[in-house]
Amino acid sequence: MALTIAESTTVPIPPKSPVPSLTHLHHHSTITTEFDPLRFEAAASLQLQPNVNKEPSTHLIASPYNHPAHLLDISGLERQDRLFSLALSYLKPIRNDYATAPYTESFNWTEVFGLVKAFSETEEHNWTAGSYYVVIFRSILLPDIDNDRLYALDAHSHREAIASGGLLKYWFGAKNENRRNLATCIWRSRNDARLGGKGPWHAQARAAAAVMYEEIKFTTLRLDIHDGVKGWELSDWKDDA
Repeated sequence: MALTIAESTTVPIPPKSPVPSLTHLHHHSTITTEFDPLRFEAAASLQLQPNVNKEPSTHLIASPYNHPAHLLDISGLERQDRLFSLALSYLKPIRNDYATAPYTESFNWTEVFGLVKAFSETEEHNWTAGSYYVVIFRSILLPDIDNDRLYALDAHSHREAIASGGLLKYWFGAKNENRRNLATCIWRSRNDARLGGKGPWHAQARAAAAVMYEEIKFTTLRLDIHDGVKGWELSDWKDDA
């Protein structure tokens, strides 16, 4: 899938100054397990609210799955990766046609990168330019598929991916009236994505694609966050990047 102009344009970051908890989170059990609030209302961000309860945690809800085996342990991340993963807990779509709309126009990216900047300032950290590996899945589901099987394949594949330690965010939407959907992963690196996708459930998911999808397209992008979080840019991934 070719990138649109909007998807390769550098966007300036507006200032923002929240005061969240950036190290100790509200325990995931205090947050809903329902998919829709996690996908469409960024419910995971409630873990960062001030006045942490008596059982603070370092395990972040980093997908629509709020269960222990699906959580990201931020204590094992480098500072910039931790701050970015926390900002990604606020990620949510801002238009209903995200399944077909340009990727950069479908989510609240301006807010997310504004938070990366604000979180860095809160920790008095000078953000240095870095890149991440982004995967986009656009699909058309076949009618009358086995939804329980689809859920199992996705959930178990995510458990494999999160166990590798390099998956900072996984998001998927709800199919529209034409059975189209969007899912996306944000990894620390291309190598992390390779390692995270090697498990047996990923192999089963790939094998089941022919009986689950009328069409599925994968796009891989390089996400660059500039020095001081003064801008960000998405571009086509090149294997030598």
